[in-house]
Amino acid sequence: MTSLLDKPTTTTKDEGSARSLVDAVFRAREISIAGALALLILGTWISNPRFLDDQGVKDLLLNASILVLLAVGQSVVVITRNIDLSVGSVVGLSAFACGKFVAGTDHGVLTVMLLGIALGVLCGLVSGALVSFGGVPALVVTLGMLYIIQGLDYWWAQGDQIGAADVPDPILDLGSGSLLGIPYLPLIAVVLLAATAYYLRGYRSGRELYAIGSNPEAARLAGVPIRRRILGAYAFSGAVAGFAGALWLARFGTVVADNAHGWELTVVSAVVVGGVAITGGTGTVWGAALGALLLTTIGSALVVLKVDAFWQGAITGALLLAAISVDRIVTLRMTAALRKRSARHGNGA
Repeated sequence: MTSLLDKPTTTTKDEGSARSLVDAVFRAREISIAGALALLILGTWISNPRFLDDQGVKDLLLNASILVLLAVGQSVVVITRNIDLSVGSVVGLSAFACGKFVAGTDHGVLTVMLLGIALGVLCGLVSGALVSFGGVPALVVTLGMLYIIQGLDYWWAQGDQIGAADVPDPILDLGSGSLLGIPYLPLIAVVLLAATAYYLRGYRSGRELYAIGSNPEAARLAGVPIRRRILGAYAFSGAVAGFAGALWLARFGTVVADNAHGWELTVVSAVVVGGVAITGGTGTVWGAALGALLLTTIGSALVVLKVDAFWQGAITGALLLAAISVDRIVTLRMTAALRKRSARHGNGA
């Protein structure tokens, strides 16, 4: 049987045309998000030119970096037709654990980053195992993990907090330093973003994630190891969330038990707004990153324009509903168009 993932080298003309149609639709979606982001930045800058001064741009990039990282990890899970609602709590646990680990010591940056990643991977593996091997719905598993991790974090912290004065300078320098005027955190986010995008499109196992999200049964018949791939997706999402928690410590210095509380819904919103279909199988991490940047920019713009912070949540919710509606409409129209193409191809055969 021909594998789904052999299609790039054995694709018929009709299949290639269908793939081109799908790719074109989602490229257009990402371009429209970039256009909306540009208009938002331009409008805010016209209202307040300080929005794009050196410090304003730096703050905008720093504020978006951690959300972009989380959106990348979440995208890999959503592409497989699953979801991870525990990422915000993993960030909080990782940030506090790393803070406790380095407080009053001279531990280096690499050690702290590895600790954060290890904690995240552990959480991701637990969720992934329950979803992939246990057959428990992802929504139930990750919602339960959210509360379990939060409870453990609160029990451990006991109201305590880690202050910036307790964190070694090299770690704080990572959060505040820059290279050629560009802060380290956005550079880290871009590197991870590019590497993940290359993996998803350039490696067989990455393309298999799309196959699982598009049609799990067909992927199974094609020999795709679905359980292992889903487990790997959750491990990656957890690793990114744990890494983001360590970067949270570097960025803010002061950490408490409820850091990133409520971020899980913001991350999902960024991913869906960015064009990654909640039903799986389509979208890119580039689009998810644009969605994260758009949501972060909206929050910054509202502050600059002195608009009530309530409207940030309202706008985010409206964008989420609009994105899901657009996904549904686009899916229906693409399905109809592909059926017509197939019918014409069959009649012409």
